[in-house]
Amino acid sequence: MNIPDSLRYTKDHEWVKLDGNTATIGITDFAQGELGDIVYVEIETVGKTLDADAVFGTVEAVKTVSDLFLPVSGTINEVNPALAGTPELVNSDPYGEGWMIKMTVNNPADVEGLLDAAGYQQMVG
Repeated sequence: MNIPDSLRYTKDHEWVKLDGNTATIGITDFAQGELGDIVYVEIETVGKTLDADAVFGTVEAVKTVSDLFLPVSGTINEVNPALAGTPELVNSDPYGEGWMIKMTVNNPADVEGLLDAAGYQQMVG
């Protein structure tokens, strides 16, 4: 299982990469493995300002649909356009081409409060 040291993680299996006050967010390698083959990603919250832990979309796998939770408060600016035609990128490259959203974070310091790679590794075993 791949858990990059450069990212922060949530207990809901989302990852965050912060660049200034812009965060790129997706689901972890562990999460995509648990979900199985992803067939659809639905995110209709572009332009909305949401609180941390709010549902920002859903990911549909062959056998289940799971909510996606926002790790930190902020405004969603962009959805990965590649996921509309190739949602399986979330399975094949969850930390790269399979990213889900980019957002402006209200308080970048909030990202520091998320799990680091070691903490996430300990949580998932």
